[in-house]
Amino acid sequence: MEKTKLYSLLKRFLTALVLVPVTIWCLYAGYPFAQIFALAFGAMFSWEWSYMVPNKRPAFYAMVYMFVVSVAVMLGSLLVFFAVLFVSSLLVWRKSGDEQHRRLLTLGVPYVSVGIGSIMWVYEFVGYWATLWFFLAVWCVDIGGYVVGCTLKGPKLAPKISPNKTWSGLLGGVAFSVIASLAFCYYTKVTNHYGVYGAVAAFVAVIAQIGDLVESSIKRHLGIKDSSQLIPGHGGVFDRIDGLVFAAPIVLGLLCFFSRGFGYGLVN
Repeated sequence: MEKTKLYSLLKRFLTALVLVPVTIWCLYAGYPFAQIFALAFGAMFSWEWSYMVPNKRPAFYAMVYMFVVSVAVMLGSLLVFFAVLFVSSLLVWRKSGDEQHRRLLTLGVPYVSVGIGSIMWVYEFVGYWATLWFFLAVWCVDIGGYVVGCTLKGPKLAPKISPNKTWSGLLGGVAFSVIASLAFCYYTKVTNHYGVYGAVAAFVAVIAQIGDLVESSIKRHLGIKDSSQLIPGHGGVFDRIDGLVFAAPIVLGLLCFFSRGFGYGLVN
């Protein structure tokens, strides 16, 4: 059992060792690499959702999800995006008919597209540094939650949804995110508002953990452990970006409000 756990951790570490630098490089390189990277993850997430939720026409739903993701990533018009989102959601709802998981199939349209789209809108509206800060805050809550939770253990956070998560892990993850945010602001010199972004990082960490619990709840409802094997050691794309896609729409609004702190306007 211990060897199996160690092997799983090694796979997670090696995968992260590849994905993190690639993600940072794509964000730094900008157009078209950031957009292509977002579309690639959007495509994988779309495929996962369409096959994760039992249905009779997974390929059709995957194409619909991916189409809306493409609109979200490639177009700057929110009006056009929400129009396409509404029509696509209605199409999925009608086509799913009496499917057992009709609501989850339809939920996939906004969940996948708004999540991936918001990450790119953060990038487009407030720039590389703000996006990197956001990613760092979410990554650190996962790392801190795992390290502190495994070390201190204690009362369970949501035992019926995710038995392994603890309150100590949540608090440790929040602390890691805040410390990382303060260090990021200090060493990059992109803002003098350390306290503001430290507080926002704590908020982001909590929202990301809620996203993690939502993902766990969906998988538990469907009776599956992993959404796919697309990312070795991470239980699928959904497992790797659950916090990001859940927090991104809220972070977009917060970063737009505080964008002057990073020296960016709403549109670069």
